Amino acid sequence: MKSAKLYFKYGAMGSSKTAQALMTRFNYEEKGSKVWLIKPSTDDRDGANILRSRIGLEAEAEIITPEMNVKGIFEVMRMDGANYEVIISDEAQFFTEEQIWQLREIVSDYDIPVFCFGLRTDFQCRMFPGSKALLQLADDIIEIKSVCNCGHKAFVNARFDENGKVTIEGPQVALGGNDRYESMCWTCWRKALKENGFENVRSF
Repeated sequence: MKSAKLYFKYGAMGSSKTAQALMTRFNYEEKGSKVWLIKPSTDDRDGANILRSRIGLEAEAEIITPEMNVKGIFEVMRMDGANYEVIISDEAQFFTEEQIWQLREIVSDYDIPVFCFGLRTDFQCRMFPGSKALLQLADDIIEIKSVCNCGHKAFVNARFDENGKVTIEGPQVALGGNDRYESMCWTCWRKALKENGFENVRSF
């Protein structure tokens, strides 16, 4: 009887997603399981093949570009003797919808658990293609909670412009850290947008 699942563990910026991905890897490897650690090529802030958390944990990961067939790569590695028992991905929101389907098929066809960590929505509160597909296909969807400066739950990934003001203008993907993004609750986000001249947060 098959028991593996596709997991989507999502949270706002700064919610320790990368740290949890790396700790999940450590826990599996400590028990002797072989883990395939992957990340989309879009996220190259810490180096093309590096996953690094804010608390200092880091590891090398295999890069997946948008045109790659994840399931195809996995099957070739299996034929070559690389019998991975677990797949873990960080920044999974940057995968294509097709790649999420491929991960879904790996879970079902090979009974391999797949853990996807990432954002649910962008700085405009709109879903990324990868996170949308994960919400549709994952067996288990788990929120990694974080807190706004006001003390309420944070779930909005607020982006700052070049003047340090919260904005809803610009491309969906713009990499950055604490200097560019901050997780906020909806109320604080809307207040900050209004202070920067965005009266209607649904006008973008």
